[in-house]
Amino acid sequence: MHNNVVITGIGVLSPIGLGSTTYWNALAAGKTGFRPITLFDAMPFRTNIAGEITDFDALAILGKKGLRDLDRSTKLLTAAAKFAIEDSKLEITEANTHSMGVSIGTTFGSLHSISQFDRSGLIEGPRAVNPSHFPNTVINSPASQVSIRFKIKGFNTTISTGFCASLDAVAYAADFIRLNRADVVLAGGVEELCEETFMGFDALGCLSGVDGTTPRSCPFDAKRNGFILSEGAAVLVLESEDHARSRGADILARVSGYANAFDPATDFSFLHAGRGLKNAVQQALKDASLQPTHIDYISSCSNSSRGLDSMETRVIKDVFGHHAYKVPVSSIKSMVGETFSASGALSLASAVGAIRKGLIPPTVGYFERDPECDLDYVPNEARNAQIKNILVTAIDPYGQNTAVVLGGY
Repeated sequence: MHNNVVITGIGVLSPIGLGSTTYWNALAAGKTGFRPITLFDAMPFRTNIAGEITDFDALAILGKKGLRDLDRSTKLLTAAAKFAIEDSKLEITEANTHSMGVSIGTTFGSLHSISQFDRSGLIEGPRAVNPSHFPNTVINSPASQVSIRFKIKGFNTTISTGFCASLDAVAYAADFIRLNRADVVLAGGVEELCEETFMGFDALGCLSGVDGTTPRSCPFDAKRNGFILSEGAAVLVLESEDHARSRGADILARVSGYANAFDPATDFSFLHAGRGLKNAVQQALKDASLQPTHIDYISSCSNSSRGLDSMETRVIKDVFGHHAYKVPVSSIKSMVGETFSASGALSLASAVGAIRKGLIPPTVGYFERDPECDLDYVPNEARNAQIKNILVTAIDPYGQNTAVVLGGY
């Protein structure tokens, strides 16, 4: 028999706030986190607006020790892990550390570090590089540093599946707990805002504002024209229900079901995509032993891209039938932007808040209806609702699709 998986702590760093309570309050208020970029010179690009975390002080959160050689991704993730551990009131000791693990999703987490390290080597020669910066060029460095800092000696895994990475990391962690291979796992994701990533998405033409218009993050709206790139980190403390109860933890929610599926027809247009997302959602519902009518709210992956928003809407109608028009759907990316691999974990953190507070976060910036997007998107204002089950989706333009079902406790 599988162990039940529950969430007992949440740590969040986002453009709209640090810490889960500040984050939830900002979502409820419809606060957006978009501002001119200060982390690098954005003048060469067609837009200079992003979801930058401007109030992050790693020294104040983590202390001076061990910070000097860590890059931004690692600092963001480690701070989120600290918040999550404190929120969960989790004590890590030599007696229990081997039954704990870390599972993190990231895709571009080391891109800036790789660029800077290689630049020094190419310009000044390989003997001129700082060897203490080399660990930052490895994609699993942020997750490893979490284990090092908090002395977690169980498994440590990094998953890189694009938009789906942090949801996949949570599913991976839940499998370990279900199979009795771990009692507690810190699971989530991180992405930093850096020039290299921004340059890539600008060149692809994916960003809102590259056509000269004012950048807008307005999922499902008829005038949507791309996403606003962002950064963030979110870590959730996952435990077996028995372990959480034995230590008297405050259980925030249940991880009821999850699934992932690949769709080879997917590309950035999403014109021929949908089969993978449909399979993932249906299998997640089956894993949770739920019917579509049992879902009270859908936390959407849609990010203000024309094709993605339309495709997700089609799949929701396909899977949910008539119930699709009764279940609220909203996208927090209208407020936090596209955080790529961190987005799924940020959505899960938001979903826990929705269950706990009985409040559905809105889709901000939704004003003009698109005939292809005709569901209830909770426009512009949060909504009070009794919520028992939430579906959280993640969809990657290179084919991966993941769905997680959270339930109240």
